[in-house]
Formats: sequence, structure tokens, C-alpha cells
Amino acid sequence: MKRLFVCLSVLAFAASLSAQQNPPMSGQMPMSGQHHMGGPRPIASPPEKASVTIDGKTITINYNSPRVRGREGHIFNPGGLIQKTHKSYPIWRAGANAATTLHTDADLTIGDLNVPAGTYTLFVDIANPDQWTLVVSKDTGEWGLAYKPDMDLGRTKMRMSKPASMVEDLTYTLHDDGGNKGTLTLAWEDHKASVNFRVH
Repeated sequence: MKRLFVCLSVLAFAASLSAQQNPPMSGQMPMSGQHHMGGPRPIASPPEKASVTIDGKTITINYNSPRVRGREGHIFNPGGLIQKTHKSYPIWRAGANAATTLHTDADLTIGDLNVPAGTYTLFVDIANPDQWTLVVSKDTGEWGLAYKPDMDLGRTKMRMSKPASMVEDLTYTLHDDGGNKGTLTLAWEDHKASVNFRVH
């Protein structure tokens, strides 16, 4: 009995010492499931959102934003990062982690594609790294790599341009152009692709 009491006392002391050496980080949300000695590891591709309201209707894109991290020139090219990591290549999830989602309160025409109000998954066909095609999928809630071609709502070409400088963080923007019109833009690394849309 005495030995059991001693063992319990030692365990209690060790737990107390551990708690003092690793105090909780108040006011901070964990950013990743993996931690290191200095605290939570910053998430590699943090969640982001682009949103615009046109004629009282809101359009939102939720995505995770990967970083270039020194890989400029080795992302979109044949044999590059996307081809190596995507089984569905040349279809790219156009983000990271969970699928990139588009939600629209209104019926839209994106490029030449009619998109009824609702929630969709966005992909991009980068078979030609310098001429992208936006892919709108009816499949939702999946992990980003789970592309199902039979679930395509449709596709539309994007206009390509080169950013003024290298874009480290993948970024979507939705811009109100006036007259119930807008522009969806995706930029990352040395590529920038845009497509116009209309709210109905």
C-alpha cells in the first residue's frame, strides 16, 4: 500500500512539473494538428475567403491558400508540384486541403457557363499552364483531390495575365464591376487568371 502511495505521489509531481513547463497558450487557437517545442506550428495553407455582394446577392469563395515557399517556376510546369501531387492532373483543386467552394445566392453566368444559385466546388484545368479553364463541379464536401468528371456542371475559359510581381500566397478575389457584373480572379506564383460573371 505504501509503495502504491509513493508511486501515485511521483506521478502527480511529474504531471504538475510538466504543466508548469508547458503552460496553455491563452487566447491562441491551435493552427495545426502538429506541434513543436515553440508552440503550435503555423498552418501551411490557411483558410481564406473572398466575397462580394452585387444587387443584394452574395457570392463567396472559401479556399485554403498554399504558399510558393521557394518553388517559383516549379509549380505549374509539366513535372512540377501540381502534376506530382494531383492524381487528377491536369485538373487542379485550385487551392489546398479541402475543396475550394463557391456559394452564390443568385443565378450567375460565369464566362459562358450558367451557374444556378447554390454551392459548388471549383477546379482549374491547367493542361496548358498559360491557358486555364475554370471547372465548376456539382460535387461538394469532398477533399480537394477527389475530382469526379461526371459531376461537372461545366467549364469556361479564363483570361491569363502575368502578375506585377510573384504572388506568394494563392489568392482569389471577387470584384464588383457595376451593372450586375463582376470579375473572379485567381492568382498564384507567376500566373493570374480571371473570368467575368453576371448576377441575374
